[in-house]
Amino acid sequence: MKIGINLLLWTGHVTQEHHDILQALKDTGYDGVEVPVFDVSDVGHYRDLAKVLDDVGLERTVVAIIPDEAHSPISPDAAARQGAVDHLSRVIDCSAALGGQIVAGPWFQPLGVFTGAKPSEAELDRCAEVHRQVLPAMRAAGITPGLEPLNRFEAHLLNTCDQAIAYAERVGEGGVGILYDTFHANIEEKDPLAALRKLHASGQLSHVHISENDRGTPGRGHAPIRETIHALKALGYDGWLTIEAFGRGVPDLAAATRVWRDFFASEEEVYTEGFDLIRRAWQEA
Repeated sequence: MKIGINLLLWTGHVTQEHHDILQALKDTGYDGVEVPVFDVSDVGHYRDLAKVLDDVGLERTVVAIIPDEAHSPISPDAAARQGAVDHLSRVIDCSAALGGQIVAGPWFQPLGVFTGAKPSEAELDRCAEVHRQVLPAMRAAGITPGLEPLNRFEAHLLNTCDQAIAYAERVGEGGVGILYDTFHANIEEKDPLAALRKLHASGQLSHVHISENDRGTPGRGHAPIRETIHALKALGYDGWLTIEAFGRGVPDLAAATRVWRDFFASEEEVYTEGFDLIRRAWQEA
């Protein structure tokens, strides 16, 4: 098991200016960080950032999104679907340059864009076709996919583990690789731990986000984080447990995730208390 933290707590674009934060995370005991790869215009930026992270001694995973409707895998517009292929191909290139082990995130539709109806078969088929075009390149680069179902207020295509498992079967060819997030599961699943066990049994569980019910400091809310960690250890999971907490420091992300107030006193509270919670819960399981 490795403990990581998503750098969206501080920024949507990590640079060498964040070196002090990276060093503080390393000193706390983190094995790695989750780097947002939203700006895919410069592969060299991520190659340079890899050197910084190597020097600090942090491994990395990646979080990626679909930026807008012009790059949507579920769009009926063929040009938009090609835009999705092109965007995700650049994400893969940037992630490979960074040395990213996993590409996490909801890279199946733009955040907050809805049709007003449940996901259609046509949307699911269009998305699966886009993913079939990019997944081989992702795996060839040595990167594990971690597609993330979101709650119904942020996306409509994939909200639950059952939906994600069915989608992986639709994609075929080894499936997708699904991320389990304690925040989203706490909203959408009738029984979050049963859903986790089912996802693990499907063979598709590839990554885990540890996120409190208000997306603040892990352990200060009512999401079943400790119980989730106990279940994962019992299942034999040995991958990443990556904290995902959001503040208001990244305005576009705060708006997209509906963060309208402060959920913690400081970022230091999040990363120190969150790390201690994960370590203690794993040890006691």
